[in-house]
Amino acid sequence: MNFKKNSIFGKIDKAALPKEKVLHGGVLAVWGSPASGKTTVATKIAKYLADKKKNVVLLLCDMTSPMLPCICPPSDLECERSLGSILAAPHVNESLVKYHMITHKKMDYLTILGMQKGENEYSYTPFGETQARELISALRKIAPFVIIDCGSYIANDVLSAVALLESDAVLRLANCDLKSISYLSSQLSTLQSAGLDFDKQYKCASNIKSNHGIEHMSGAMGSLSFQLPHSEELEQQYLEGNLFLDLTLKDSRDFRKEIEKITKEVFG
Repeated sequence: MNFKKNSIFGKIDKAALPKEKVLHGGVLAVWGSPASGKTTVATKIAKYLADKKKNVVLLLCDMTSPMLPCICPPSDLECERSLGSILAAPHVNESLVKYHMITHKKMDYLTILGMQKGENEYSYTPFGETQARELISALRKIAPFVIIDCGSYIANDVLSAVALLESDAVLRLANCDLKSISYLSSQLSTLQSAGLDFDKQYKCASNIKSNHGIEHMSGAMGSLSFQLPHSEELEQQYLEGNLFLDLTLKDSRDFRKEIEKITKEVFG
């Protein structure tokens, strides 16, 4: 049977179709000023990868305000195990990490590590740089994609500081306000003395609203790699503590596209 050339019944030239960008994997640290959306963005990137059937680990570093109880209902998680138990060990290995990883019941390709509700940095034996480095090294061997939600105050946060140094890329978030920009400026000397490779950073303006002019952001931070717009649907998910839900409303479309763009740029 012969079909007209270029008709809807014609044979599709697969070579002419746009190719899906290959995601190669790696470790991404998400860091920025307080309330800049670090956990939200890290969680949505992890969800994007899991939805694409990529094995991904989401590491939640905050030990002052544990974020594990804030990203999804406890009933969605297979077990209650703590990041603190890993870091309290004299040495961290793959077996120890795997035992304490928490699987999401509705997302087969996602596992999570974080502190449990009611815990804090004093709930376990103090840990140091050695355990932090061994943890990230073990995660590299366990999963091809690792997303690390860093705490803002890296001077007193060993795990977040090590994550920034050991990661393959850093997504640096800032809100469109002077306080957020001032905070990032105040951290530069600490980052420089720690030996952070600034070339691996992606600068990102976060939670941009229609009345925000972001020109001053570019002036303060340099060229922006990404711009994440405000989404009321996303804000509602954050308030409800259910960030693994799909974003389906029209006001979230640009945010979804930017998360896809970030993921493909960082891991492509």
